[in-house]
Amino acid sequence: MSKTDFSRRSFLLSTGSAAVAGLAMPAFAQTTSAVNAESYSGETRVVRRNVSSFRSLRWQPYFSNLRNGAILVDIDSRALHMWTEDGGYNLYPSSVPLSEDLTRRGRTSVVRKVDGPTWSPTPAMKKRNPEWPDFVPAGPDNPLGTHALYLGWTYYRIHGTHDTRKIGRKSSNGCIGLFNEHIAEVFAKARIGTQVLLI
Repeated sequence: MSKTDFSRRSFLLSTGSAAVAGLAMPAFAQTTSAVNAESYSGETRVVRRNVSSFRSLRWQPYFSNLRNGAILVDIDSRALHMWTEDGGYNLYPSSVPLSEDLTRRGRTSVVRKVDGPTWSPTPAMKKRNPEWPDFVPAGPDNPLGTHALYLGWTYYRIHGTHDTRKIGRKSSNGCIGLFNEHIAEVFAKARIGTQVLLI
C-alpha cells in the first residue's frame, strides 16, 4: 500500500466517522443543551442554517424578574427564548420578519391566547398582496398554525405555522413563527401578562 493510498483511506475513514457522529446528534443540539433534539424530528435542516447563533441565554440581562414568565425573541439569531416563573427555560428556532421595516422591537406582553386561531390579513398585507383571501378559518391552511399568542402591539403575534420551511428564515410579515409542536409548548406555559421582549 502506497503512502498516497494510506492518506486517502485515512481521510475517507475519518470524514465518514465525522459524518456518522454528526448524524447521531443534530447540529443545533450540539450547540446548546437547552434544546431537546427529539422534538425536532425531521426538521434539523432548517435549524442548521442558523446554528452559529442558536445558543442558550440567561434571563437577567433582559428582564428584572420572571413574574408571569418571560419571552425573548432574538431577531438576528432567529430564536425564541422562554423562561417560566419558576426559572424553567426553553429555546426554540423561529421565523422572523422579512425585512427591517416589518420588524418591531421592544417590550410588550401577551394579551390574549387563542387555540385554533383564525386569520385575516392586515390592511398593509392586503395592499401588498391583493390576491390573498380576506379570512382564513382555523385549520391546516391557516397561516397562524395551531396556536397564537396575541401581543400588546396591534397585528403582532407569536404563532405556529404549517409551513415548516419558514422556520429559521426571514419569512414573516411581522410576526414570530414557531413549529406547531413548539407553539403548543409555549402556549401551555405562557400566561396573559407574560413579558415579551423583541431585540
